[in-house]
Order: sequence, then C-alpha cells, then structure tokens
Amino acid sequence: MVLAFNAGAINAGGILAMHMYTSHMTGFASQIADGWAFDDAELLLNALGAILAFISGAATCIILVNWAHQHRLQSVYALPLLQEALLLLLFALLGSMTLKWNTHYALPVMLLMLAFIMGWQNAISSKSSGGRIRTTHMTGNITDLGMELGNAILPAAPRRQTPPDWQRMRICGGLFAMFVFGGMVGAVGFEYVSFIYILPLAVMLLVMATPPLLRDVLRSKSFRKFFHR
Repeated sequence: MVLAFNAGAINAGGILAMHMYTSHMTGFASQIADGWAFDDAELLLNALGAILAFISGAATCIILVNWAHQHRLQSVYALPLLQEALLLLLFALLGSMTLKWNTHYALPVMLLMLAFIMGWQNAISSKSSGGRIRTTHMTGNITDLGMELGNAILPAAPRRQTPPDWQRMRICGGLFAMFVFGGMVGAVGFEYVSFIYILPLAVMLLVMATPPLLRDVLRSKSFRKFFHR
C-alpha cells in the first residue's frame, strides 16, 4: 500500500514536470510504433530510452534481491527500498537543478531516471508478492478487481464455479485507492513545493527499510564483510 501511494505521488509529479506518465510502459511501447511510423526520431528515442531504463531498474533491483537471498539476509526487500529512497533523493535534487537549466537534455535525463526508479519499485512489489502485485500501474489491479466483482455478481456454472476472492478484491481496491490518494498528494505537493515533495516519500521508505537493515548489520557476517570491502 505504501509503495502504491509512493508510485501515485511520483507519477503525478512526473506528469506535471515532464508531461508524461513514466510508469506506463504500454504508452511508451505505442510511442515506438508512432515514432517509427511518422519518422519522429525524438519520439522513438525517448520511448526506447524510457523502456530500457525501466528494464534496467527492474533488473538491477532483482540482482540486489538475489544477492540478499544468497546471503540469507533479513533485509532482502529492505535493501532495495533503501536504494529506492536514495534514488528518489537524487531525483529530487536533479529535478530541482534542471528547473534552472534551459537545455534540451534536461527532460530526457529526468525521464530516464524516473523510469529507472519505477522499474526498480515495480520489481520490488512483483518479486515480494510472487508476481501478483504491481504498484506503479493499476491496469492489472483494476482488471483483477473487475473479474472478482464479476464472480461475485454472477458465478460460473456450479461445476466450474469460481467463488469471488474477497481478499484479492480488498488488496486490489486498497492499492487503487492508495495510488489515487498518492497522486492527489503528489500533484498538490509538486504544485506548491516543486520537487521538495519527494523528500517525505523517500523518508517513508527509509523508515520501512531501517529495522531489518539494522538487524542484518548487527547479526550478519556476510553483510559486515560486504561493507568492509
């Protein structure tokens, strides 16, 4: 729920700052086709860059998660949350600086970085839930919510009846509500304090990540060896 809130807030700030939703790879995939069809090299390269950045973020996150699994750390998902918080702080700093830059390269750099962060976060929620939950976009959650509502209204034939999964409905509904609420907070925050609104989001992730990280620092030899290097 916290990650969905964060994604909604960051997404809202992204649309106000860059006029595009950086968590929606479906749109960028369509832009690749549009850029090729209409011979728009800038559109094509922006879309390809965003998709590659998203993939890189997800891949890097899973490498970190797998490393933590191999070393049997308790902070398997706390480490990626910590890294995401640091990335958000860097993005806030970069965003504040680029507002003063009158350069053609400022927007692509911000786009790539935010797409990387969204890929990173989506990998955390997907890996930790066994692939059942995505937090940076709501298409799958809203689809699942609609399917369960359909099962509740009119079940299938008795022999093939699929009872509604009320827990799944609550999860999907909660994720959707938190994403929308985060979007409202992000839009208002960006409007009034610009990129500073990202700081509380990063702090929230840091608070979530700290307890298991501290336990590993105190107990894990592998973790201590890693930092001694």
